[in-house]
Order: sequence, then C-alpha cells, then structure tokens
Amino acid sequence: MARPADFTLSRTNEGRSVVCTGDWTAIEMGEANERLTDALSGVGDATVDLRPIGRLDTAGAYGILMAARAAKSPPKLIARPEVDRLFELVEHALKAEPTPHFQRRAFTELFERIGRGVIHLGLEAFDTMVFFGHLLVATGRAIANPRKVRWAACFAQAERAGLDAIPIVTITTFFIGAVVGLLGANMLTTFGAQVYVVQLIGVAVLREFNVLITALLLAGRSSSSFAAEIGAMKMNQEIDAMQVLGVDPFDALVFPRFFALVMTIPLLTFAATIAGLLGGLCVAWSQLGLGPVFFFQQMLDNVGPKHFWVGMSKAPMLAVIIAGIGCRQGMEVGGDVESLGRRVTAAVVHAIFATILIDAIFAVIYMKLNI
Repeated sequence: MARPADFTLSRTNEGRSVVCTGDWTAIEMGEANERLTDALSGVGDATVDLRPIGRLDTAGAYGILMAARAAKSPPKLIARPEVDRLFELVEHALKAEPTPHFQRRAFTELFERIGRGVIHLGLEAFDTMVFFGHLLVATGRAIANPRKVRWAACFAQAERAGLDAIPIVTITTFFIGAVVGLLGANMLTTFGAQVYVVQLIGVAVLREFNVLITALLLAGRSSSSFAAEIGAMKMNQEIDAMQVLGVDPFDALVFPRFFALVMTIPLLTFAATIAGLLGGLCVAWSQLGLGPVFFFQQMLDNVGPKHFWVGMSKAPMLAVIIAGIGCRQGMEVGGDVESLGRRVTAAVVHAIFATILIDAIFAVIYMKLNI
C-alpha cells in the first residue's frame, strides 16, 4: 500500500538526525523534498537514515540529494545496499557534463545543405545506374530464354497499368486538343488565317501532346502504383523471402512492369492521338465551320505522317524511364510506412520531371536534325 513520503527531525549528541519514511517516489513525494531541503539548509552535522523508506525511485533520490546539498556540510546517508546503488546512479547522472550546444550559422548551414544535396545526388545517380544495369541483365535473360518469362504477370500488368488507363488518357487528350483548337481559332481568326487551325492542331497533338499527356498521366498513375506495390512487398520482407527461395525480384517484379509499359504506352499514345484530333475537329467544326472532310484532307496535305512518327518515337523511351523510376523507388523502401510514402512521392515527382526533361531533349534533337 502506498504511503506518502515524510521524515522526522530530531537532535542527538552527534547532531541532527533525519529519519525518512514512506514512499519517496514521483507520485508520493509531494513537497517532502522541499521541506527536507529547508530542514537541512545550513546544518553542519546531520545524519539521514533512509532505511525505513518503503519505495524509492530516481525522482525521490534526486530530491534527497538536492536536500543534502543544501546542508553546510554533506550529511551522512545511511541506507540499504540497493538504495545506495540508486543514489550512485543518480549522483553520476548529476555529475555528467551537459552536451555542448553549437550554434549553427545560416551561412555555413546553407553550404552544408548544398554539399549534402550534391553527395545525395551522386549516390542517387550511382544507384540508378546499378538498378538499370540489373534491369538490363534481366531483360537480356528474358530475351535469351523467353520461356522463363512470367507472361501471365506481364499481361496482367499491361492490362492494369496500360489498358485500364485508356479512358483517362483519351478524355484528357480530347480536351487538350479542344483547347488547342480554341486558342488557335481565337488567335488566327484575327489575322484571317483560321484555316491554319488544322495545321496547329495536327502538329501540336501528333508531335507533342499525345505522347506527353500520356506519359504524364502514367507517371502519376502507374509509377506511383509500381512504387507502392513493390515497396509494400519490400516493407513486409516478401522480397527478402523471394531471394531466399532463389527468385530474382527483377525477374518476378520489375521486368513484368517494365514490359507492360513498353508495350502499352505506344498503344495509349495512338489512342491519345485519335482523341486529341477529335477534340480539335469538334472545335474547328463548331467554331469555324471546317468539316471533317476538309479537316482530314488538310491533315494529310499539310501535316503528314512525319509528326506522328516523331511523337511515337518518344513513347518507348518514356516508358523505360517511367517504369524504371517507379520500380526503383519501390525497391528502395525501408521497413516503415514513412519510407513507403516518401518513396511513392519521389516516384511521381521524379517520373514527371524526367518525362518533361526527356521530351525537351527530344525536341532539341529533332530541331537540330530539322525533322
């Protein structure tokens, strides 16, 4: 049964004697330590008997030690062996030097963060090269021995990551084509050149927006899905179990997703092209009175298939980048949920950034080649 902390003070021939009773714990101590400090303050010869104490924790030991320090000379403490060990522990903690606090300056901290960022960027680049090297080896194994490829997983991923995205891709590119048509009609009508709206829609949709919008949507849809799926397996140690069983995770998890996007992005790009042209056709027909026959005749005469193949040529490279980033971020997940969320976010951001960067590089290359 708990008893509140208390003490009795008496005078003897050897000086003052303090007998502590009750439970000297954080809950039961109350103000007993403060009263004990007042009783021992300025006393030169005192004896503190701690043997009648019931329970004692570090808070009680700290209170008794602080009261003893208030005395003129250190009092004599009489206690049981286990209590002596607790007092030694608390006294050692009191004598420990505090951790020095270094004031960080904003100027030096800025350069430190820049340096850490550069090192992190270099490590990320190295890990990315290692990942794509391993993926290249897995692809080589699949080409050398197609019978060992998990075709069921490949086509299942192609359906989930690619074909299921047809509605959102076509609807988005339809409205993108319509917006391009509206802008062109509004601007070119001012100069009496509204007939060139067809060329504007054709070049914009066939060359850029079809593959770019498709890649951006898959970067947010499929890349995050790949990172979350593989990351959850990594967090639950399922990938470690696969390695123990002799199964390469790149063959079982990464290659099917890589194959799925490489095969489906060209199909999605073609569907996006048709939807974007239909969106532009609707605007040209409703706003400018340019019918479908005239629209497609202008497309054949003035736009041609060159721009279509330029846009389609970007699709496989973007598929490799999006699938690789999603799978790599999933393989880097640690053992906690926070790491999973951080890697999924990084997969989306990196995939979108890489998509825009690759598209810009292709644009510069084709401009230099006059294509």
